[in-house]
Amino acid sequence: MSDSYANTATGMSGPAANAFSITPDDGADLAQITRALYCGASGDIAVIMKDSNAVVTFKGVPAGIILPLRVKKIMATGTTATDLCGLV
Repeated sequence: MSDSYANTATGMSGPAANAFSITPDDGADLAQITRALYCGASGDIAVIMKDSNAVVTFKGVPAGIILPLRVKKIMATGTTATDLCGLV
């Protein structure tokens, strides 16, 4: 398969090259820090950002939105949104 961008560095403003499903968990960090989050079904998303240990909750995130967030953990407590994916 041809890839026109194979020799181009992936920057934060470029498209994600990989994704993974997220199950919110109060104890475990994500396997990878995200470059963005996709919210499949609306609700609140409680996260711990890459350079923080404090929980911040994004309220009323609509379905189908991509949030450009560097996140290391998605908390089960306080997260009501579902079908979350990490983009890397």
